[in-house]
Amino acid sequence: MDKLLEALQNFGEVETGKSFAQLTTLRIGGPIDYVVYPHNDIELVSLLKYCEKEKIPCKMLGKGSDLLCSDDVYHGVVIRLDRFFHGVIFNGEDMIAQSGASIIAASVMAMKKGLSGLEFASGIPGTIGGAVFMNAGAYKSCMADIVTEVFVYHDGMAVWIDGKDCGFAYRTSIFQKHPDWVILGAKMKLQTAPSEDIARLMDDRRARRMASQPLEYPSCGSVFRNPESQNAWALIDGIGYRGKCVGGAQVSEKHCNFIINKDHASAADYLKLVKDIQSEVEKKYGIRLETEMEKFNWHE
Repeated sequence: MDKLLEALQNFGEVETGKSFAQLTTLRIGGPIDYVVYPHNDIELVSLLKYCEKEKIPCKMLGKGSDLLCSDDVYHGVVIRLDRFFHGVIFNGEDMIAQSGASIIAASVMAMKKGLSGLEFASGIPGTIGGAVFMNAGAYKSCMADIVTEVFVYHDGMAVWIDGKDCGFAYRTSIFQKHPDWVILGAKMKLQTAPSEDIARLMDDRRARRMASQPLEYPSCGSVFRNPESQNAWALIDGIGYRGKCVGGAQVSEKHCNFIINKDHASAADYLKLVKDIQSEVEKKYGIRLETEMEKFNWHE
């Protein structure tokens, strides 16, 4: 047996033969040497320390939304918490969730408890950890509005960080500046409301998403951040790129801020279309569109 594989099996369930195309919502990305699912905090911390000691690259991965991976092989370890780190606890109006918990599932659980505040996240295909990392949001609400504390492992310690100290801003947080920090969980303050009212709002927003977003194709969600007082989709539409294709990647005809993987797009196809949009928008409007998604395993 591969010696590294044998060692990694001490820290959780290990899979080989996987690719980022299988583990991301965009369905794009190259092969991965090892994917590890730790069972608990001890295995996770031990795995992180092992990788650091042995100088093995590692990447935390939730549901793989908001992520554009290259087609290159990733010679390292992808750590996923969604299989075993998905506990959710309710205490009054507080919800405490492990980072691997599905934010959609958490929003449904909160609704059933008669707790409001997570409705905006009921269509976000990610985990609690990923949502905190990105300060994910929709419908003029975001994680910063409800997160009061984040449980983080860094510098050999697991500590609670006050939400005010998390550097939350539009689609960003302090955690993006510290890729070695690991989000273990988060505490969120919700508000009591009738479950039927919460469910009605979630159903309404689900219908709006289905009508306005290309959910039938793989994507990473919104590609570009909205510039101040502007909508990225309108700028992209304004350069005539609705439906524009590069290889198998296409600007969605339904929503211009979604670039879909319409036909087995390569990472290079997708990135070229992103850069073409940035260039044309800047040329026409003098605005530089910044991407919302994270790029990973690129060697440019």
